[in-house]
Amino acid sequence: MGISEDIYYEGGPHVGDLIFNLLLGFTVICLPLTVGSIVRAFWLRYRITSRRISVIGGWMGRDRADIIYSEIAKVVTVPRGLGLWGDMVLTLKDGSRIELRSMPNFRATYDYINEKLTPRAQAASGALGSKS
Repeated sequence: MGISEDIYYEGGPHVGDLIFNLLLGFTVICLPLTVGSIVRAFWLRYRITSRRISVIGGWMGRDRADIIYSEIAKVVTVPRGLGLWGDMVLTLKDGSRIELRSMPNFRATYDYINEKLTPRAQAASGALGSKS
């Protein structure tokens, strides 16, 4: 019997990101943004549990990154889409960064992740532009 994990969120990026970028796709200059949002919608999946954060992405969803909360040094959030979704950047203790793009309900997700972090990481984390 393994250790149980409670799933907080499992799914893909916010659908509003796809809709917004498809509308921007009618202008030629925004086509790269449109292609990026389509690829994210098809192959990017997040799984946030009580023990770890898993990001499955890449071409055809072949790349996977699992991060346990003790490895996280800092979390920064950026609201997008009128605050309906947002981006989170997880900075790990080794200096590498993991991006969670177009997270639905990102404020509640940030609060959930933040309560699992060490006190030092909690003090360093916050929204972009906030004083920390």
